[in-house]
Amino acid sequence: MIFKDVRDGRPYPDHGLSLRDWAKIPPRQIRLDELIATKRELRLDTLLDEDSTFYGDLFPHAVMFQEKVYLEDGLHRALRAALQQRNVIHVRLLDLDGFRPGSGTSG
Repeated sequence: MIFKDVRDGRPYPDHGLSLRDWAKIPPRQIRLDELIATKRELRLDTLLDEDSTFYGDLFPHAVMFQEKVYLEDGLHRALRAALQQRNVIHVRLLDLDGFRPGSGTSG
């Protein structure tokens, strides 16, 4: 199994982070089998496209909520890593368990 689980949608509240906010969170390694995917479908053309992150963040975005880690953005990058026999990836991890409104991002 690649991911811990696959769900359809995000069970956590909207965090309201912009791409600029995400960029402030330093990437860290996480095992693929600890991630819960929040999308059930993928696009094969995107999976196979080497330039799919050209206009986006190089690192996938994940959210920790109730001690579980959800892959919010970066499903195709995570699957490419798995296809390359890697079991860890670098992600920007937002810890909603420790996040307090008005205190900035927590990572």
